Amino acid sequence: MLTSTQVPGGLNWLDLGTPDIDAAVAFYSGLFGWEFQSAGPEAGGYGFLRKGGRTLGAVGPLTDEGASSAWTVYFRTVDADATAKAVEQAGGTVRFPPMEVFTAGRMAGFTDPTGAEFAVWEPGDTDGIEIVNEPGSVSWIELYTTDAAAVEAFYGSVLSWETRGMPMGEGLVYVIAGPAGGGERTMHGGIMQLPQANLDAGSTSEWHPYFEVEDCDTTAARAQELGAAVIIPAMDAPGVGRIAMLLDPFGAAFAVITSARA
Repeated sequence: MLTSTQVPGGLNWLDLGTPDIDAAVAFYSGLFGWEFQSAGPEAGGYGFLRKGGRTLGAVGPLTDEGASSAWTVYFRTVDADATAKAVEQAGGTVRFPPMEVFTAGRMAGFTDPTGAEFAVWEPGDTDGIEIVNEPGSVSWIELYTTDAAAVEAFYGSVLSWETRGMPMGEGLVYVIAGPAGGGERTMHGGIMQLPQANLDAGSTSEWHPYFEVEDCDTTAARAQELGAAVIIPAMDAPGVGRIAMLLDPFGAAFAVITSARA
């Protein structure tokens, strides 16, 4: 579960790029009970996703030609310019350089060495998301990657993450990651090597969020009714909870989880 939204290197924002904001909002509102709040006419359609009066993320239009609908995860930084330099030095790519977002803060977008896109946020007036781990909000993030060893080193260099490997059998290791110095208290996500069968089928590296729900099976079924596709049906993850992975009606990957009770 997320505990690291307020420290450098921790997840502190996520947003959805979609070709149809109204339809996407209708889907996620029907699934999680989210509300949409426009960021204003100067924001080009971008707006905040809220639940119970607290911001849990945002949604906006696709801006790059040929871009596909996807969730983007943002990690907190104290210096977006320094992070951009670190990304390039570590073998990543700057998709867009650090830029001011009115007085809210500064953002920059990157691609890691295996092709997964992510971003960073240097807070100004807007600190970050205001709700995590509760039903309908993000509680974990995960990177499916074509080269787990390479990205573990990359994010360790760029964001100073600490990592810990968990053997999963059949030679696979699930890497848990979080900001430096926090140990188990600040782990926020996992890194998963794509199996050879997925690589042979053309799977590529990508980040996706997990949203906490009260009943994984019911939520997955409801998502299908609203137009989602199921990638991984609801299944038990021992010691973690019950999870399912989905594609929203426009192809953005996300997962839902009913966390195991402590």
